[in-house]
Amino acid sequence: MSSQILISDSVAVGHFSSLLKHWRNVRRLTQIELAGEANVSARHLCFLETGRAQPSREMVQLLGNALDLPLDERNALHAAAGFMPPYGDRGLAADNLQHVRRALDFILRQQEPYPGIVIDGRWDVRIRNKASGRVFKHFWDAYEMESGLANNAMHVVFHPKGLRQFIVNWDEFAGQMIQILHREVAQGSRIAAQLFDEIMAYPGLPSEWRLPRNPAGSSPVMTMQLRKGDLRLAFFSTFTTLAMPTDAALQQLKIECFYPADGATAEKSRELAL
Repeated sequence: MSSQILISDSVAVGHFSSLLKHWRNVRRLTQIELAGEANVSARHLCFLETGRAQPSREMVQLLGNALDLPLDERNALHAAAGFMPPYGDRGLAADNLQHVRRALDFILRQQEPYPGIVIDGRWDVRIRNKASGRVFKHFWDAYEMESGLANNAMHVVFHPKGLRQFIVNWDEFAGQMIQILHREVAQGSRIAAQLFDEIMAYPGLPSEWRLPRNPAGSSPVMTMQLRKGDLRLAFFSTFTTLAMPTDAALQQLKIECFYPADGATAEKSRELAL
């Protein structure tokens, strides 16, 4: 599946015409339909896709808007046309984004005594609140994973020696998680496509997970039931994103907040906080 979405690095950084055609196909638009969305002539769009015409910066921006591309892909489209990317990709370490970091820290503090994490576009955990350490430490200590993978929320769920071994309802929970990846791949995310291939390489994954599922039959809430020895916990989680970011890295951030799915989990979370 992902081989239909992934494009080579040379296309991403060097050939605007190929990249434009790639995204038009991902969005399942004809040249006439895209031309109508961008309010440009179909003839000029054809020339851009064949390399007979070169776009202006304004045209690249117009087409990025019409294709509804995420900011990192708009940056790639500008770079392929020979322009400087217009959207920053500095991440939380940038000096002028410290106010965003403070806001994220505030949200995670309010989540206490329940876990909360901030995840980037590759599903790597960037920030954790103290409750996340207190609650999940009981499971982390038993992981047998490469250090780089142990910080990735998706790999932790699917790796046989990660959290997967403690998730009682793993088939159900992981099946919903893989559908999240499917949706990101369908939206054209090359990062998600690569992550999808990495995840599907793990043993014991049902072959039907390689195909997207109709979301109509899915539960509106994902519950993760954990058990290690006498410790039993059940959480459901929510994802929150930042509204109207102008930085590519910020657009990909997700705040995942975990809430107790039963009274025993709520009590245990409060007990660990004492």
